[in-house]
Amino acid sequence: MSPHSGVLAAFAAVLTMPVAVSAQEAADVEMWRLDCGSLELSDTGPFSDTHLYDGQPRRLTDSCYLIRNGTRYLLWDTGLSGALKGTSETRGVFTSSVERTIVEQLGDLGLAPEDVAMVGISHYHNDHIGQAADFPHAELLIGAGDAEAVIANGREETIAQLAPWFGTDADGKVTRIAGDHDVFGDGTVRMIATHGHTPGHKALVVELPRMGTYMLTGDLYHFEEQIENEGVPTFNTDRADTLASFHRFNQMADSLDATVVVQHEPRHIERLPAFPESAN
Repeated sequence: MSPHSGVLAAFAAVLTMPVAVSAQEAADVEMWRLDCGSLELSDTGPFSDTHLYDGQPRRLTDSCYLIRNGTRYLLWDTGLSGALKGTSETRGVFTSSVERTIVEQLGDLGLAPEDVAMVGISHYHNDHIGQAADFPHAELLIGAGDAEAVIANGREETIAQLAPWFGTDADGKVTRIAGDHDVFGDGTVRMIATHGHTPGHKALVVELPRMGTYMLTGDLYHFEEQIENEGVPTFNTDRADTLASFHRFNQMADSLDATVVVQHEPRHIERLPAFPESAN
C-alpha cells in the first residue's frame, strides 16, 4: 500500500461529501404582514427636532409581522390595543384606530395565540405592544435598555400591556437583548441594535429563501422622508444614538442588498404580499 493512500482516501471522501448550503437556503422561512391599526397625524411636527415637517398632516399604518421558521413562529411587534377595534382614540396629534385584532388575523391562517413561540418587540411604545398580552405563553424578546425603561418608568398602561412579563404576578419568560440577537439560531432572523428612538430599540433582519433579505425598521424611521433628510423625532431618547443607528441600518441594508420596510409607512405595505399571502 502506498504511504500516501490514507491521505488520498481521506481527500476523496471530502470531495464526495455533500456541499453545505447556507442557513437561508436550508431554512423553511416565510413572513406575513399583519394590519395592527392606523394612526392619523394632525401635525407631523413632533417627528423632527429641526422643524422639517411642521404643520403637515399624515397617515401612518401600524404594521406587525408573523415569521415562521420551520414549525416555530415569531410575532414581531403587536400594534395598537385590540380594545380600539371598531373605534378610535385621540391623544395629542395622534388619532389611533384598529379594524381587526392580531388574534383574528392569525385565525385566518389556522393559528391560535399558543402557536406563537416568541413575541419580539422593536421597542416599548404603546403602538408596538398593544396586543402583546394576548400571547402570555410566548417568550418576550426585548431590548435590555427598553426592559429597564419599562421597570423604571412604571407607567400603568405599559405594564398592563406587558403584564405577562412585567406585571405584579408575571411569570412569562423574558429575554433582554443588549446588542444583536439571532432569534432562531440559524441566521435567518436577527434583531439588530438601533438605539436612539428608545434606549433598547431594535430593527429586524429577515432572510427569505426566495425573496432575499428584508429589513424591518421598527420606529428607527416612521416614513420615507426621514430616510432622505434624517428627521429625528423630538421624543427620541438620544439624538446621537439615533443618527448612528441611521448610519448602521442604511449601510447594512446596502451591504445586504436588502428591501427596507418602514413599518409605519403606508407606501411600503406593497413591498410584501397582501395578507393572507406570505413572503418566502
